[in-house]
Amino acid sequence: MADLVYPPVVGICRTAFKAMDLRIDLKGQEHVPRRGGAVLVSNHISYLDFVFCGYAARPAKRFVRFMTKDSVFRHRVSGPLLRAMRHIPVDRAQGGQAFSHALRALRSGEVVGVFPEATISQSFTLKSFKSGAARLAQQAGVPLLPMAVWGTQRIWTKGRPRDFGRNHLPITMRLGAPVPTGDGAVDGPPAEGAHEDAEKLTERLKARIQELLEAAQGAYPDRPRGPGDDWWQPAHLGGSAPAPGV
Repeated sequence: MADLVYPPVVGICRTAFKAMDLRIDLKGQEHVPRRGGAVLVSNHISYLDFVFCGYAARPAKRFVRFMTKDSVFRHRVSGPLLRAMRHIPVDRAQGGQAFSHALRALRSGEVVGVFPEATISQSFTLKSFKSGAARLAQQAGVPLLPMAVWGTQRIWTKGRPRDFGRNHLPITMRLGAPVPTGDGAVDGPPAEGAHEDAEKLTERLKARIQELLEAAQGAYPDRPRGPGDDWWQPAHLGGSAPAPGV
């Protein structure tokens, strides 16, 4: 099926990035496969994370089909766009339908995007991960692609006003090497993921994303300008973001 809507939406987003003069630092994009299915898994700190995760797959000429709560699909503007871009609605009361939809997409060679925390972390630290991404990758026989984003919370996050001004904000993204699932998803010895249950695989995936998040935070060029500007830094880095668990 031809993508008639996704490319112009990507173009609009890139134009917006330029208008905001965002300083995007992306590393690890070579890990996104040029063909075949994969589950792209990222931390979640902003309403715009899906935009930046999708941007990270563009050097590989891939479009990411994100699993997104179904309420967004009911919006009169976003709904038609999301359906045309073939994103996947998730009704938490009927999660099996979304899982089957995502599994079909993966088996047909698509990249599916998942935020395993299932909601924005207001502490900007990793919340507990749900195991759906690991189970999808195992059943489809595709790799898990770990990713971390940092700085997106400064544009638009839960409980804060949006800031789409020309503020030269840095956005740092790091992608890691595929995490094997033990089902032939990647080349190499099967020992690391062989016959591993989804919960243990999820723990390993979370540890990889934590490493990438720390790398992104370490490379981030900005620091809070003062006490009133430290809201976007987690408490363990000296900021005033809420404590983990929020």
